[in-house]
Amino acid sequence: MAEWLIEEGIGEHRAIQLDGDHIVAARIDWPGGLAAGLVEDAILVSRAAGSRRGTVRFANGEEALVDKLPASASEGSSIRVEVTRTAIGERGRRKLARARPTDSPGQAAPSLAERLRNDGDVVRVVPAFPESDLSDLLAEAFEAEVAFPGGSLQFSPTPAMLLIDIDGTLDPRALALAAVKPLAEALRRFDAGGSIGIDFPTLPGKADRRAVDEALDQALGGWPHERTAMNGFGFVQLIARQERPSLLHRATFQRAGLAARSLLRQAQGLQGAGSLLLSGHPALGAQLRPEWLTELARRTGREVSWEADPALAIAAPQAQLVPR
Repeated sequence: MAEWLIEEGIGEHRAIQLDGDHIVAARIDWPGGLAAGLVEDAILVSRAAGSRRGTVRFANGEEALVDKLPASASEGSSIRVEVTRTAIGERGRRKLARARPTDSPGQAAPSLAERLRNDGDVVRVVPAFPESDLSDLLAEAFEAEVAFPGGSLQFSPTPAMLLIDIDGTLDPRALALAAVKPLAEALRRFDAGGSIGIDFPTLPGKADRRAVDEALDQALGGWPHERTAMNGFGFVQLIARQERPSLLHRATFQRAGLAARSLLRQAQGLQGAGSLLLSGHPALGAQLRPEWLTELARRTGREVSWEADPALAIAAPQAQLVPR
């Protein structure tokens, strides 16, 4: 079983599995909000007559959709619920977290390391990751594109599903087959889940479509999901469990937040003398909470300052050591 390495960073916990220095799977968690596994009493703030669904509000003010409500639960009453999925941001809206009634004792949401251990995985918390291609993974997430020889994967998160378009210069059958392995790798690296639609090149021949289906079966082995066979238009749909936003969702809909946390990680790893100067697009300034900068100063033993620079892209902040 591959080992998960965990960095408990400032504002973000991150986990990776490595093959050499290549990340084969990754997860990120932003502590502080509603997260899967939290059990807490909440107020039922709305419920349609005759429906088993409603909305609950937690002590921190965050709301969640709740299902399987008992008939006795009425608006304004307190009900114990377990969070099953954290909120997921999307363009123009935000999908609320999901919860369900429970009789279990109250408990805080498990940390990323605890959740992985609870799933039976081998976990090791480390001060810092070893050399890896994490920067490349983040760049792919921000670009929403993964290149492979002869083509590329274009990722487009939508309210209904994550859409993946396959484009390239190879003939349709060769392009479809060449895309399978990088596609399977990207799903694990991005921690993708939910409904996923893949638009392969159109393959009129049944034998060609069968060859792609067989390649997908092999490439996605061990990754829990359900899948349709490729139809005559080259479309394949996957369904996978989704408890949290993927790295791709964060990079698409919470770009400044992801970039700010990446900047803090970059700054914490700098070696040498001097104070820390953080610079980046002005949008990052609102994301850098004062307590995070205080924690960065504590962890590094350095003075920390922030400088907004509109010339820098949101995904390209910089951390550097400057003379005191």
